[in-house]
Amino acid sequence: MGIFNRTKNETATVATPAVAEGPGLGHLTGDYAVDTTHSSIGFAVRHAMVTNVRGTFAEYEGKLHLDGDNPANSSAELVIKVASIDTNQAQRDEHLRTGDFFSAETYPEMVFRSTAAERLRGDAYRMTGDLTIKDTTRPVTLDLEFTGQATDAYGVDRVGFEGSATIDRTAWGLSYNAALETGGVLIGEKVKLTFDISAVKAA
Repeated sequence: MGIFNRTKNETATVATPAVAEGPGLGHLTGDYAVDTTHSSIGFAVRHAMVTNVRGTFAEYEGKLHLDGDNPANSSAELVIKVASIDTNQAQRDEHLRTGDFFSAETYPEMVFRSTAAERLRGDAYRMTGDLTIKDTTRPVTLDLEFTGQATDAYGVDRVGFEGSATIDRTAWGLSYNAALETGGVLIGEKVKLTFDISAVKAA
């Protein structure tokens, strides 16, 4: 996830990469598992041209490899059970599981696997990877913010980050829509994915 050489001072020249000074975050290097009880994966999409419908996925698992000295060596994998989608409206959720959208019985998982990671500035990072929905795999870019590190009351080392990405759902074959009488369409094509992740370090 590349979140791991936070610096006290950085070079001001835009064309020159920031250089770490003082102690880095090499102690964070290692393998982590996403703690799903303290994390969330959500999305938002425009509805009827006037508002956003928001939802979450309740079932997923993820693993990270973090390199505190060289963020470019960090990586991530996230597997989401699409049938666990929840938009707070049961009839809509059932429709999303059908062939009009996710075809959950045929394609039960949505998968992200990273291919590159980089530190941008401060606590800001970027991760590129392949997102597979149904039978289509396409590259996506996640903008990430490192939100902290801690050792919890049980002696477990944790790291946190928040991230987001915007995708065009039709590029993955999620093209269902309906026209509105007033013009426009029922469902927006752009979907914002959001991640709020707490991950625990392997013993």
